[in-house]
Amino acid sequence: MVKYYEDGVYLINGSEIVPAKEAKGVPAPDEAREGTIAYSIMRAHDKSDDKRKMRIKFDALMSHDITFVGIIQTARASGMKKFPIPYVLTNCHNSLCAVGGTINEDDHGFGLSAAKKYGGIYVPANQAVCHQFMREMIASCGSMILGSDSHTRYGCYGTMGIGEGGGELAKQLLENTYDVDAPQVVLVWLEGKPRRGVGPHDVAISLCGEVFGKGLVKNKILEFAGPGVKELSMDYRIGIDVMTTETSCLSSVWVTDEKVKEYYETVGRPEAYKQLSPAPTAYYDAMVKVDLSTQECMIALPFHPSNAVTIKELQANPEKILGAAQDECNRQLGDKVQLKLTDKIVNGKVVADQGVIVGCSGGMFDNIEEAAAILDGQSVGNDYFNLSVYPSSSPISMAITKDGSAAKLMAAGAVIKPAFCGPCFGAGDTPGHNALSIRHATRNFPNREGSKPGEGQIASVALMDARSIAATAANGGVITAATDIEYDVPETKYVFDPSAYEKRVYFGFGKAQPDAELKFGPNITDWPKFGAMGENMLCRLAAVIKDEVTTTDELIPSGETSSYRSNPIRLSDFALSRRVPEYVPASKAIRALNEQRLAGKTPEEAVNALKKVGADALLKNTDIVSCIFAKKPGDGSAREQAASCQKVLGGGANICYEYATKRYRSNCINWGLVPFTIDKSCAFEYEAGDFIYIPGIRKAIEEKIEKIPAKVIGKNGVEDITLTLTNLTDNERTILLDGCLMNYYAAGHGK
Repeated sequence: MVKYYEDGVYLINGSEIVPAKEAKGVPAPDEAREGTIAYSIMRAHDKSDDKRKMRIKFDALMSHDITFVGIIQTARASGMKKFPIPYVLTNCHNSLCAVGGTINEDDHGFGLSAAKKYGGIYVPANQAVCHQFMREMIASCGSMILGSDSHTRYGCYGTMGIGEGGGELAKQLLENTYDVDAPQVVLVWLEGKPRRGVGPHDVAISLCGEVFGKGLVKNKILEFAGPGVKELSMDYRIGIDVMTTETSCLSSVWVTDEKVKEYYETVGRPEAYKQLSPAPTAYYDAMVKVDLSTQECMIALPFHPSNAVTIKELQANPEKILGAAQDECNRQLGDKVQLKLTDKIVNGKVVADQGVIVGCSGGMFDNIEEAAAILDGQSVGNDYFNLSVYPSSSPISMAITKDGSAAKLMAAGAVIKPAFCGPCFGAGDTPGHNALSIRHATRNFPNREGSKPGEGQIASVALMDARSIAATAANGGVITAATDIEYDVPETKYVFDPSAYEKRVYFGFGKAQPDAELKFGPNITDWPKFGAMGENMLCRLAAVIKDEVTTTDELIPSGETSSYRSNPIRLSDFALSRRVPEYVPASKAIRALNEQRLAGKTPEEAVNALKKVGADALLKNTDIVSCIFAKKPGDGSAREQAASCQKVLGGGANICYEYATKRYRSNCINWGLVPFTIDKSCAFEYEAGDFIYIPGIRKAIEEKIEKIPAKVIGKNGVEDITLTLTNLTDNERTILLDGCLMNYYAAGHGK
């Protein structure tokens, strides 16, 4: 189905693949890489004089209501007067306005007032999932969009989308650049044609399963081409494309063709189309081959989209497969609660409790149409299994209403709901304790669906395509591959009706009203003040996490905590609350030590630690900060709060073997957390409560020293450790020295 090839290849005339080792008479890889679609787009947006270090300016920005308040507050504090490029503020995450009282709706009011004041585009709640609005109204061939959501992917529409933390959007609002090393490009070569019943999520899950585990495409660009592309509808393409985020790649782009042209005509923007194809000779650093004709219906078991098996394999050997998944899930959960996946085996078959088709991956027109065809005349039943369907935009809701598909689903017992991202991050359709939910959604991380392991509540999510979810619903919740049932694929065509957007969306770009007042609710607060970096740093470990990967959902949980994203201090109380509940009180105690130091008092614990390395006389110039160690932190969401909450709590650094994503590392830097790494050969046997003294840290950053000696002060005495700090741009060094991005701008830098 999907196979990764690690060696470089040349694509000749868009059709012939030649292994680099066999290629003759072709340009060198660095030169021929410029012939990729990805590089043609990125170079057009690159303001750097150094081809190895890109400095990108984007064409448009996008944020939703979990992130836009903090971003605008950051940019406003840094001197922003208006939005220099189209900035879309959607309200698709915190749409349940009863959660937290008035505070979610207060954020929406702030968003509209900001769109008026600074000249933005405001999309009210339940009108559209953020990415669907961008696809229908903003994307264009050859453009680049930066979004404060990790699933910012519009590659099949010819747009390179990148999801990042809020600090990177603030930089764009202040007309600075997105800085990134020139990335490698991986060719994703599509062949064949999918069988009936096989959907885009099946391909996406197989792709994640093949490349994620070993980090094969991490921070690279995926470029889709090949004869199989023409066999896929636009909804099918985006269903694959949006899930490239789960491979940990940086971005994606596809060749464009007549179907892309027809799409832009359908949404009323024919001028947005242009043909994109690689140059006659283009070099790719690796290749993934996808044979669409052999693709099976898939399921991604908890707790990651890459935990991929075919549905046939699962049902043929459920005890072994679910047992192994259960053991791994419980290892991740520790001793907080036990998940019982094998309880889902009934009469030898795996049975689900809930089905959800939702969001930027599941709620597309084609998915819903085919699910309706499968369930036409069938019944979801009146037992424990239930099915919810969330179209991803009002135009899609109108289309399925007008053609009768919504009625077919409702007649079968499914519930049709408005555009909302909630089930993807635990704010809607939360399953019951020990329930198994099957979802055409983007992620299935632990506690992502809304359960709270720390309080003994746990449920699990498995990812499946909408077609197989519908087949499962028709089969009483017994997990069923859509290829195993008979149905006719509907020959319907999406009719885009923009009237809901025209009547409800505030289109204010280029119409800034400087005298307009921002509308603040009582939960919307300014960022606390942070100081510049001191000469030395005394870190105290507040959490030591030995999991192979630590997600942003663990660093700052989603769900109801999202309601506090506009209040940095209140939100910080949730940091690591579902993974390391003792982290917050430990961090606050460490912050109190530094506050004593700044007040001229003597923080005894810190002084005693410094005495052990002969540095107690340097207390005045030594920051006392909390620190997190994790093997590989930051997988998943782009949310900057995973880093900003650490800063609010007195954090000063992260230590890890590697960062799971560029965006999390960037978030750390923008919030003044030094992104240290250590060699993987270091066992890191230190514990929460141990100190790490880093003398001369400020000078080391100023002088671009990459290997920084430090001393661990723990129960076993003093030990030497070497911390590594590599690949920082000059701007990033200054941000760290100033203490955070806001301080950087306040000091007059970057203007």
